[in-house]
Amino acid sequence: MLLLIIIIALNILILYDLLFFNKLFIFKKINKNFNKGVSVVICAKNEIVNLKNNLPLILEQEYAHFEVIVVNDQSIDASQFFLEEISKKYKNLIIVNIDDFVNHKPGKKFALTLGIKTSKFDYLLLTDADCKPTSKTWIRNMISGFSNSDVILGYSPYKKEKGILNKLIRFDTFNIAKQYLSYALNNMTYMGVGRNLAYKKNLFFNNKGFASHINVPSGDDDLFIQEVAEKADVTIEISKETHMISKAPNNWKEWMHQKRRHLTTAYLYKNKFQIILIIHPCLVLLFWACIIVLLSINYQHYILLLIAIKLTFSYIINYNIMKKLDSIDLYWFYPIYEIFNLLIQGFFVLLNLFSKPQTWSR
Repeated sequence: MLLLIIIIALNILILYDLLFFNKLFIFKKINKNFNKGVSVVICAKNEIVNLKNNLPLILEQEYAHFEVIVVNDQSIDASQFFLEEISKKYKNLIIVNIDDFVNHKPGKKFALTLGIKTSKFDYLLLTDADCKPTSKTWIRNMISGFSNSDVILGYSPYKKEKGILNKLIRFDTFNIAKQYLSYALNNMTYMGVGRNLAYKKNLFFNNKGFASHINVPSGDDDLFIQEVAEKADVTIEISKETHMISKAPNNWKEWMHQKRRHLTTAYLYKNKFQIILIIHPCLVLLFWACIIVLLSINYQHYILLLIAIKLTFSYIINYNIMKKLDSIDLYWFYPIYEIFNLLIQGFFVLLNLFSKPQTWSR
């Protein structure tokens, strides 16, 4: 029975590789020309350090027609003074300040809505204050897909640093990107990442913004993209010139809160996405659990063959993907990171069953 379970799980996992992840494995960018005006929208709350480090890199992008809208969301640091000072140098910087007396719900949906309403161009490119573009052509390359698409899903990895925590966080980020990018290529778009995301402004207003999930602190990227993707053309952009890098959480507590906060929107995903997203990790855990039990009961050479088949497919399918998503340093220990990541995510899910994160800021 255990052997039968292992074989079934292995075959389904191979189908995932061939049907879903293979599209990302073979994906190649097609150069497209697009030169219309773009509005870059950034929501910032007490982000003066990040604004000083990253905002000039965005304002100095090599693109002819763009504006950068920074929504200063009730910051109590010196963000407003810095923005006003830097705006004297950069005429394409637009500042939107949300006053202290304005009462709005947690999250950045209110601030993002104000930024979008302020924008003068019909094409939006979203990122966060803590994100740093990898090149001066981030805007030009990222929005090139607007020539034939309505939504562009980008990639935002974390900065490589020392320590096992950084590797686990970066693997988790890679794994999430591998999933949402692969499913988008299979016309099953279920999310984007607000750190690097672009869409047409009319999609936002035709969808009435975030109205359907306005009471949920998160969801400005995943829930919104799920809604609009059904009637929109979606493409991805993952060339290294378009990556937006941010600093990973510094400790386990910070990462745990961030992950648990993000998981609070998972139950709002459409049923088909919940099912397809949960099957793969459950099968991986089931495969390795049965392998361990079978080895402890009765060692046989065919067990090693099954392990070899699983690892061969994993290493083949992930090599190109990890290169494209700048995670190749995690390649050789992929199976170990995969198992640890699944166990950790399962632990976060269990914690959320008993209590939800009470604060929004990480």
